[in-house]
Amino acid sequence: MAIHAVIDFETTGLSPALGARPTEVAIVIIDGGVIVDRFQSLMNPGVAIPRDIQALTGITNEMVREAPTVEAVMRDALRFVGTHPMVAHNAAFDSKFWDAELRRIHGRRKQEFACSMLLARRLFPEAPNHKLATLVRTLGLPATGRFHRALADAEATAHLLQHIQQELQRRFRLSAVSHELLLALQAANRAQLDACIRRYRGGEKRST
Repeated sequence: MAIHAVIDFETTGLSPALGARPTEVAIVIIDGGVIVDRFQSLMNPGVAIPRDIQALTGITNEMVREAPTVEAVMRDALRFVGTHPMVAHNAAFDSKFWDAELRRIHGRRKQEFACSMLLARRLFPEAPNHKLATLVRTLGLPATGRFHRALADAEATAHLLQHIQQELQRRFRLSAVSHELLLALQAANRAQLDACIRRYRGGEKRST
């Protein structure tokens, strides 16, 4: 299995384009299906956290008042991720904040995000919905703490990623699951999964 950096943000709102900033980030490194390293930090977003967001995440304005700046934390987070392929649950959300905050520190993302939510939709259509908490409960994954806190969500996503990789290996008799295959599968619909796997196998044979 490839090494992955699994990331989760908690934020003041839904979109950096509307002025939302991160309040917490967590990243776990998963290697061979095992979490081998962790990074987590609160950060001062420089804007007030709305009451509904405080209630959802448990992160209050008082908690972040003395926290490091977003810019300082993002520099550390960028070094921690390095060149590892990235994964998030609802990556469209987390990648927006990752990219927006990298621009503030004159950084740039070099790797594509795999999305465990999109992959779960392809592989587990019978789930009641594909929210992280629902998938953890439905698939019997380990409980990692309070949902909507960054480290608990990142660890839960790492366990979900491992489950997705194992399901792909079992269902399609794969010896390994690369980041490139995850990207291809999340871009396909459920009817295209078999064809996507065949193309992947064909590419593997040509490269050997």
